[in-house]
Amino acid sequence: MFAYYLQLGLRSLRRNPMLTALMVMAIGFGVAASMTTYSVFRATSRNPIPQKSDVLYMVQVDNWGPENTEKGEPPDALTYIDAVALGRAKQAHRQTAIYPIGPSVIPDDPSRLPMRQGAYAVGADFFPMFEAPFLQGGPWTTEDDDKHASVIVIDRKLNDKLFNGGQSVGKQVNLDGRLFRVAGVIDEWNPQPRFFDVVNTGGFDDPPGLYIPYSRAVDLQLPTNGNNNCAKDPGEGWDNYIRSECIWNGFWVELPSKADAVAYKRYLEGYAAEQQRAGRFSWAPNVRLRNVMEWLDVQHVVPPESQISLAVSLGFLVICLVNTVGLLLAKFMRRAPEIGVRRALGASRRTIYAQFLIEAGTVGLAGGLLGLILTGVGVLGVGLVFPKDIARLATLDPTLILLTLVVAVAASLIAAFYPTWRAAQVQPAWQLKSN
Repeated sequence: MFAYYLQLGLRSLRRNPMLTALMVMAIGFGVAASMTTYSVFRATSRNPIPQKSDVLYMVQVDNWGPENTEKGEPPDALTYIDAVALGRAKQAHRQTAIYPIGPSVIPDDPSRLPMRQGAYAVGADFFPMFEAPFLQGGPWTTEDDDKHASVIVIDRKLNDKLFNGGQSVGKQVNLDGRLFRVAGVIDEWNPQPRFFDVVNTGGFDDPPGLYIPYSRAVDLQLPTNGNNNCAKDPGEGWDNYIRSECIWNGFWVELPSKADAVAYKRYLEGYAAEQQRAGRFSWAPNVRLRNVMEWLDVQHVVPPESQISLAVSLGFLVICLVNTVGLLLAKFMRRAPEIGVRRALGASRRTIYAQFLIEAGTVGLAGGLLGLILTGVGVLGVGLVFPKDIARLATLDPTLILLTLVVAVAASLIAAFYPTWRAAQVQPAWQLKSN
């Protein structure tokens, strides 16, 4: 019977091509608008490391006091003093301090110009914590951290530039006139949002080209290439700076269980209380320990414009569906005599429902195909509305293609429910008497 009702539906659609075209366009444009904005929202609100997001935590310790913080929220970075102290305590399964740097890579070929690279100073635990995929070699060791070794991890793109994509582990890279030994090469890897450095990137940025040990970066007095906030002037010189209350370090820990997280939170409170007793803090301990998704939520990583545009586009879809309801109602009720005859010949209301819902589903499928084309155009044009770093994340992948078609068909069936109900209520006797 499905094939028969489908045949009837297609025949009915061909009888009123203009009305059919209006319904298909209404559904197509409504679905395309909502799916285009959803593609951006999905990209910015996704979980960047779903397999570990509940065991990775960002650490916050209030070193400024209530007069310099907002709504009791600790600063979103740590001082060098706190980052080093927490790292030395080794109270977590893994931990790493992190801050962005901007060194220049000097090629061996004197005819080539130095290359400015996005980079990070991190601990050895950074790589296994965040599951960075290695193409060659691996991360340096914690012993290298302790020895302040001149080692480096580079990404695939930089390896292609410096070593033509060949084996580079053990070779040297000139960084601002200093030589670093290559420990490993990371394959293509750029989690979005970049949860481990939301504060400096907003969550979306090009992938970093290299990583060096945090301890070595501090030895070389490499300044942060990100945010640097000081409640008061730290004074002249690097030594005064790293002993100050300026915040510029991220600090992440890996805690495999909830019990570990509770214990580490207790340790942070004890650490802050110890700083209070030592006279450094004059306020009660104020610390936070947030996992990846909690941290992204607090940092408002999802752009407000993507949320607003999604809400507006959904409203537009609703308006399109309301228009579709009116068009379907007009189309179905014009066929009241046909319905009356079918009912008089023994067709049940259930049969009428099936026939007209299948017809509406056909309209929805056609609208979905149109919406799919328009969604593709919309995704290509997202850069006209959103920043480049966010626009490039919106893609028309198989999941979005399937979702577009499902939404279109489902929307048309929802829009058809009331017109179909009205059609099923047609009284055969009245139609036969009037005709």
